[in-house]
Amino acid sequence: MATTYTAQPIPPTALAELRRSDDAGRDCVPYTVTDDDGVGSPLRCCLRGAVAGDRIALVSYAPLRRWAAGAGVDPGAYSEQGPVFIHAEECGAPDEDPKAYPFDRSGALRTLRRYDAQGRIAGGRLLEIPEEPAEGFDRGFDDAFADPDVAFVHVRAVEYGCFLFTVPRP
Repeated sequence: MATTYTAQPIPPTALAELRRSDDAGRDCVPYTVTDDDGVGSPLRCCLRGAVAGDRIALVSYAPLRRWAAGAGVDPGAYSEQGPVFIHAEECGAPDEDPKAYPFDRSGALRTLRRYDAQGRIAGGRLLEIPEEPAEGFDRGFDDAFADPDVAFVHVRAVEYGCFLFTVPRP
């Protein structure tokens, strides 16, 4: 039986904080997506692309730092922050389709960055999303979690280096 991996968005408690002040200490500055600006921007709160009329914000997010604080570990130099789009207000949960991964356009490049339970990088892999995206992601996660030290994987966009979602060890 194949392992089912779950893409996780930014946790709700972190989203509530980011909607006030981001991880760089800046105020959240929402704007409305128009047909000319922001359509398709990857929203890390609900793991879908923005559509015209959405109220969104570009905020600085430190996923590993926030995870480490909750886990009671020090990520050290591995802590970093970067830009992510979120809805400016609460939104719906991600899609429940276990066979799909967010932001899975064939041909797009992703980094699957592995972390151990101490928040240290434990390897990584470049993934060019194939014609069957779920199969490509599943192979990448199978490979990552074959290492018993890997606790979770961050998926990042290669083009911008930004965080897209987390996949925990099943």
